Parts: sequence; C-alpha cells; structure tokens
Amino acid sequence: MAAGAGSGAQFVDRVVLHVAAGNGGNGCASIHREKFKPLGGPDGANGGRGGDVILEVDSNSASLLDYHRRPHRKAANGRQGQGGHRTGADGGDVVLPVPDGTVVKTADGTILADLVGEGTRFVIARGGKGGLGNAALATAKRKAPGFALLGEPGEARDVVLELKSVADVALVGFPSAGKSSLIAALSAAKPKIADYPFTTLIPNLGVVSAGDTTFTVADVPGLIEGASEGRGLGLEFLRHIERSSTLAHVLDCATPEPGRDPVSDFEVIERELRAYDRVLGDRPLSDRPRLVVLNKVDVPDGRDLAEMVRPEFEARGLRVFEVSAASHEGLRELSFAMAEMVEAHRASLPPVEPTRLVIRPEPVGGGAEFEVRPAGDNTYLITGEKPVRWLRQTDFSNEEAVGYLADRLARLGVEEALAEAGASAGATVMIGTHEESVVFDWEPEVVAGEAAPGPRGTDRRLDGYR
Repeated sequence: MAAGAGSGAQFVDRVVLHVAAGNGGNGCASIHREKFKPLGGPDGANGGRGGDVILEVDSNSASLLDYHRRPHRKAANGRQGQGGHRTGADGGDVVLPVPDGTVVKTADGTILADLVGEGTRFVIARGGKGGLGNAALATAKRKAPGFALLGEPGEARDVVLELKSVADVALVGFPSAGKSSLIAALSAAKPKIADYPFTTLIPNLGVVSAGDTTFTVADVPGLIEGASEGRGLGLEFLRHIERSSTLAHVLDCATPEPGRDPVSDFEVIERELRAYDRVLGDRPLSDRPRLVVLNKVDVPDGRDLAEMVRPEFEARGLRVFEVSAASHEGLRELSFAMAEMVEAHRASLPPVEPTRLVIRPEPVGGGAEFEVRPAGDNTYLITGEKPVRWLRQTDFSNEEAVGYLADRLARLGVEEALAEAGASAGATVMIGTHEESVVFDWEPEVVAGEAAPGPRGTDRRLDGYR
C-alpha cells in the first residue's frame, strides 16, 4: 500500500517481493598437465556457492517503498571452479534492509518471520551449492573423471512484507482529532499538520521521556466508521496498532462537524477496534489498556464540552486527561500516565532473553529417500529430494556424467524399486514431477552401480544406447 505525504514522499507498508538466490557455480573437469608428468591426475576444483538473499532490520529504514518500486531482487551466482585446484568464488549475498517490525509472509498468509530488533536477520532464499570438480569425484575405480557436477540452482520465492510499527502507545481517533499535533508536542517528531481530513498518511513515531521512563508513541492515521471493512485509510493502518501495549483515544472537543461529539467518536473507534480483533487471535485490541485524551481544550467551547463528557468516561473506568496540543496544557500529566501504563506492561512481560539464532534443518531419515509410482502403461515416475537434486547436477552432454548418475541411482536402490514395481525392459522412467521431469528408457540389462568408463567423457555401458 502506497500513500502520498508531504512533498511527494511515499510510505509503503505492504509489498510483494520476488527474490532469487544465486546459482552454484559448476565444478571443473581438468587434468594436471606438466612436462615429464603426463598423468598428473585430476585437478578440477569445485564451483562456488550462490549468494543468499537476506532481510535485515535497519533503523535507518522507515518504509518498504524501495521494494514497491523494485520488487525483483537477485543474488550473485557462484563462479565456476578451475584447474589447478582453484575453487570458484562464492556469489555475494544480497542484504535487504527492512524497517523494525516487518513481518514476512507467504502468499497464503503463513508467517515465515517476524523481524523485530536492530540487526535481526532472516535468510529468505538460500543460494545453490557449487558443483564438485573432478578432483573431488576421483575414486580407486575412476581415477581421472572426465566430468564434473553442475552447480545447484538457488531458491526462488515470492513473499509478502508487511510493516507493523513498533510503538508502546498508539494514538487512535478520527481524522483531524489532533493526533499529529499531540505527538509533535509530546516528542521531537515533526509530522505534517493541517486542518483537513487524512492529513496523516503515514504512521509517525515519536520518542517520549517521562521521569525515568522512555517510550515510543505512534500517531496512527485517522480511522472512520467502517474502517475495518475497508473504508477510508483505516484498514491499511490498523495493523500498526497491533504491537502497541496501550491505546490512547484522542477525541476532538472542538470539531465543527455536525452530529459528532467525543462520546460518539469514542464508540465508533471502539467498534472498529473490536471488528479488527478477528484477525489478531490471542492479542485483541479491545482488551488492551486505554486512556482518553480530550483534546483542544484551549478552545472555550472545547473546554466546556470536555468538562461535560468527562464524568461519562470516568464512569466507564477510564482515565481521562484534558489537554491542548497548542498550549501544552495537561501534557505533562498525560505523558506520566502513559509512562506508568507502559511500565506496568513491561513489568508483566517475562524476562528478556538474548536473541538466539534458531536453525531448523530439514528432517533427515525416518522416511523414504525416493518413491516409484506408476504413471501409465510401463511408465513410472520417480520422486524424491536426492534423485531430483542429482538430476540437476548432471551434465547430460557428457556420457560419463550420465553413467555416474546411473551409478548413484543404483546405489540408492532405484533399479530394485523399478523391478519390484513391475517395470519391464524399455519402460519409460521419469524423474522429477509430471510438469518438469527428465525421461529415460530403462534397460535392466545395463549393469549399473559399477563404473565402466572408457575414454574420458564416455561410458562403455552406454555404447549400444547412443
């Protein structure tokens, strides 16, 4: 969501980001050649790792605007390995700065990460591994491989970034209720202020000190009736209230609009907050501590109206403060009351533990490494992480590389599984998915699992099947 503010500036708090990590570099197939050493052995090195795409919380970043303008980001590929055991260089990581309070989601709404705190990082796409060079593939039976493995592709994904302001106190109220003026008076924030609806198009944050307590206040754009259903600007900015522990209703006691008064304004905003609770689960807005700020008492009629409605709010158990952002009347008492409520919330929280990096590796073992499924008349589909990964590493223009793939699949048990599934000679075997797969003709009489290379880059077992 983008909105104009000030002199053409923009604020964006929700974007779809398309990221692609770097591909791994290919391995190198090289033989050491030196005078008087004709059989120097393989010296092809591995390819470099592809770069990762990383999100990092940066205090200098205040919006997601840059990703709204440039939504596609890609990390560098790894470099190919070289002869002489020279490993290819790794691709550079791409670190994308995001504001504090950015939530990373999938397109269907699943939360991947909640980024809070300066320097917090999340790897959004991992780079592909580099392919092995022929020096790493040499064995007692295959002393000088004439092939190398290809680098693996990096991850590519589309994610949604949402910004939720990190503030202790959220100022809520109708447009032009005086929230921007109030935050400017309470803190050093310099929001745009004018006497017309929807002056605030971005959530302003201000830092307030009261005694020994320092806390942040968010000036959330004005809500109107129906905001939780998409009217006005409220729906897009309700998310900025979610992290706040305390809500302050800023009520206009000098509004010129007919049919409006502080009590009815309060009830409208409360209804919108309760309506938004449906998406918040166990942290509903309607249950959070709140106080009432009767603003613009510097206006004579405003002071009279504030004194008239104050008893009604106090009867509801709410703390009420009569203030003027213009004359600063009542602001000291208000700031100390906010500080008291913030401190009470902080004291109720469990002890803060140091940020720890949680690594959740993919599960290993306990399940089948591959699966063979019938896919038609004498046609079979092989799925599984290992076979698909090996497929991506294979240079199909090199017979020896294809023979090496056959050996790996045989050692994994694919040959036996095909026989058990009823495959006969000439069966069509697909490895991958129905949409994207490599197709082979299975010939059980070709002995797999035993390296039988001919000249470099060939495999005698495949002579009759070229």
